[in-house]
Amino acid sequence: MRPDQRGLSMAPFMAAVVLSILLLIGLVVDGGAQATAAQRAERLAAAAARAAADQTAAARLAGQPPDYAAAVATARQVIAEQPDVTAEITFVGGRVRVATSTGADTIVLSVIGITRLPAHGFAEAELVADR
Repeated sequence: MRPDQRGLSMAPFMAAVVLSILLLIGLVVDGGAQATAAQRAERLAAAAARAAADQTAAARLAGQPPDYAAAVATARQVIAEQPDVTAEITFVGGRVRVATSTGADTIVLSVIGITRLPAHGFAEAELVADR
């Protein structure tokens, strides 16, 4: 080995180490943002499910069939208050189910082409009359 080539063998190794560290930082920072978005989606799904169940409460207490369309509209109104969130609202077997989807824009991982990380939430409320 010639004296002027001494540091060349370390260059690829250091490049790999720096890239790995940047990727780890990206996973921590952007993964934290995704976890926060998932918590927000979960809370929003719970709020929408509660709102839909509350909308049907009077009819259920009176022994009448609930107005599912009004309950869905109420849940959608709760979802519409938050930007960038979509939801699927269904009624199955006396329960209202709300599944929300959103995402977190990346900061560090956008350098490697990952610009958004998905986040989802789910909540369910049982539609029963008080005894």
